[in-house]
Amino acid sequence: MNAPQGQAAGAGGQPRPTLSVFDAVAMIVGIVIGVGIFKAPAIVAGNVGSEAAFIGMWLAGGVISLVGALCYAELGSAHPNAGGEYYFLSRAYGDWLGFLFAWARMTVIQTGAIAAIAFVFGDYASTLLSLGQYSSALYAGLAVIAITVLNVTGTAQSKWVQNALTVALAVAILAVVVGGLTSPAAPAAVPEPATSGTWFSGLALIFVLLTYGGWNEAAYLTAEMRDTKRNIVRALVIGIVVITVLYLLLNLAYLKALGLSGVQASKAVASDLMKATWGEGGAWLLGVVVVSAALTTLNATVFTGARTNYALGRDFAIFRALGRWNEGAAAPVNALLTQGAISLALVVLASSTPDGFQTMVAYTAPAFWLFFLLTGLSLLLLRRQRKEQETSGGAVPLEKGPDRVWSTQEYDYFRVPFYPITPLLFAAACAYMLYSSFNYAMSLDPGSIGAMVGIAMLASGLPVLMWARRVAASPGRG
Repeated sequence: MNAPQGQAAGAGGQPRPTLSVFDAVAMIVGIVIGVGIFKAPAIVAGNVGSEAAFIGMWLAGGVISLVGALCYAELGSAHPNAGGEYYFLSRAYGDWLGFLFAWARMTVIQTGAIAAIAFVFGDYASTLLSLGQYSSALYAGLAVIAITVLNVTGTAQSKWVQNALTVALAVAILAVVVGGLTSPAAPAAVPEPATSGTWFSGLALIFVLLTYGGWNEAAYLTAEMRDTKRNIVRALVIGIVVITVLYLLLNLAYLKALGLSGVQASKAVASDLMKATWGEGGAWLLGVVVVSAALTTLNATVFTGARTNYALGRDFAIFRALGRWNEGAAAPVNALLTQGAISLALVVLASSTPDGFQTMVAYTAPAFWLFFLLTGLSLLLLRRQRKEQETSGGAVPLEKGPDRVWSTQEYDYFRVPFYPITPLLFAAACAYMLYSSFNYAMSLDPGSIGAMVGIAMLASGLPVLMWARRVAASPGRG
């Protein structure tokens, strides 16, 4: 594949390998373990018929995530690049799809996720100290501004804050786990009838996988990791295992303290657990834990999100300003500021709807799972490209950052086990989530508006792509 059109040469410095395995694991864990684990268990429990099925759904979520992580480990080790999925899609399908993904990530996927996380932070921060009628939206806006400024200050500062918040979050969750597992067993009660079957529920899996979502952001760290071809695999596997263990322990604690019927009936399962074990003071502590979780997720999401904007600016002249890497901050400052401005605008817009968080989830979900599916399938295409190049004796691409270095020597990268079954299973899971998430979003009154606006924003990338190509083809561009 040729280099993307409109690539801006000399757009500043380049990413440096400064992130260790621990840094990457902290980033992955921090992104994934957010507020979902404090919201989703009640919905999952309400759609299964036994405690074994309830725990089994969370274990299945970990297995599916691990399958996807292995696919991303091959993509990341064979094609390390700050653009992550943007770069994988561009190589596999062509620059047009990479552009549409980067556009969707800048205007819908990542910025919508940042706004959604910020709203959850605002909801829980308001329980600790209310700022009035628009408290949640005010907290959300302040969080977006503060975390963006932190990342603009520099990668070193951002990663140390991320590490500290992730460790504090893990300790807090373990404290909740210990409280739940050491509490007296919940009294026996007749559970509410499950809404579907006994052991499996598609709706339950939707919320389980949404709670596991975010580990794919590791793809955007590959250009800044030390020894990427080995460490990306370690970071992803360790991160998924840590997350799965914490989720299983936390859900076992829910069952021990409340029982399946108690989890089914709860609207705030973690809060109810804390009240059952530590009294009313536990609810305040839970608020601190959830606020920490939201900040951890927000920081990691802002950090990785700007890397796609940076790659887009590096490859297309109309976004050249985004492709400048600030050596002093060791970060794409312009990309961070643009991302922050769009996220802040979404916070303002969603604050006028009945539920800002729900609106932002519906806004992002269809586009997210569409490109997740295409990225999983890209592994098959990139494997075939490499095989054809090696068979024909042609040059083999060695991705070493933004400059495309070509060599006839074989590149030693991680290969996903049980190929092609593994990527096909992952693609099937993504296709199911795309279908289910779209149906769920359209079933919500305010959420359906968010979904339609998100799809419209994705479609608006087509005329922008045509403009970018005209600029790239015009004489004297740049």
